[in-house]
Amino acid sequence: MRVSHEELSDAVWRKSTRSGGNGGSCVEVASLAGGRVGVRDSKDRGGPALIFTPSEWQAFIGGVKGREFDDLV
Repeated sequence: MRVSHEELSDAVWRKSTRSGGNGGSCVEVASLAGGRVGVRDSKDRGGPALIFTPSEWQAFIGGVKGREFDDLV
């Protein structure tokens, strides 16, 4: 799914309130047009971003809440 550089640079990105101010490994998310969600590395703001459709984002969040990824940490 292609997103213009302008759309990503104009997006309002936010980090989790659980992210510390220590510059550690954090991701940022932003709402995009069409209900899509962008995810990027907070240390590489000009770098690539993952773009999720609304249904992909809901499936991902459902997996996180359902603890499907707990074995990865």
